[in-house]
Amino acid sequence: MLISSTNTSNEGTSENVNHEDSGSSLYSFLYPSRELLPDDKEMSIFDHLEELRQRIFVSVLVVGAAMLGCFAFSKELVLFLEAPVSAQGVRFLQLSPGEFFFTTLKVSGYSGLLLGSPIILYEIIAFVLPGLTRDERRFLGPIVLGSSVLFYAGIGFSYSILTPAALSFFVNYAEGAVESLWSIDQYFEFVLVLMFSTGLAFQVPVIQLLLGQLGLVSGDQMLSIWRYVVVGAVVAAAILTPSTDPLTQILLAGPLLGLYLGGAWMVKLIGR
Repeated sequence: MLISSTNTSNEGTSENVNHEDSGSSLYSFLYPSRELLPDDKEMSIFDHLEELRQRIFVSVLVVGAAMLGCFAFSKELVLFLEAPVSAQGVRFLQLSPGEFFFTTLKVSGYSGLLLGSPIILYEIIAFVLPGLTRDERRFLGPIVLGSSVLFYAGIGFSYSILTPAALSFFVNYAEGAVESLWSIDQYFEFVLVLMFSTGLAFQVPVIQLLLGQLGLVSGDQMLSIWRYVVVGAVVAAAILTPSTDPLTQILLAGPLLGLYLGGAWMVKLIGR
């Protein structure tokens, strides 16, 4: 009985230590010491607001220029995005005056935002960089690079695999019953939302690494709840995909589950 109580006491002590380590890691992240801040300098709230205003202005200017450039090639972009179903006999219609014009504006806006996102990301980093410690700066580079690569990988996955599979399902399901004459605006609404939501969904490993570096969750804890992650991946795929077909949801849920497990193992290896 003495040994049992001693083990119980040791387990309780280790749990308290883990909680204290997690709390101290979070506190150190929120309130770093001055020695860890290489560019620490006093700035008034008005100086911060002025710097923020300038960086927002630069971001808006770059994204606006990118949108105008994309609008100049809007028809080529439309043909590029129609490619997943153009070979399956689908025809597109504009059901109201100016529908195609406003669709090209929408496509140019999304494309310009996509092209200008690196500049937006750079301005955000440059704004918060003076408040980061040396260790956080070393960690920031891989996080930003990984986030960008995963976002564009998600868009590429959606365009090359997810979107064609979903559209092929709809075309084949309607074959022999109705002719596929689709509204150009609703088609691009479907494709663009699916591509951007997939790109955002691919950010799961980045969030895991951030939580792991803050000491809030360990890799073993992430791996221990894999059963709940399977259900969560299916639910997230159902929410993120604009269609309701099961094929699209399965095709998105699979990569989400793989990204989560990969991120959990990365957190575990970094922790070691």
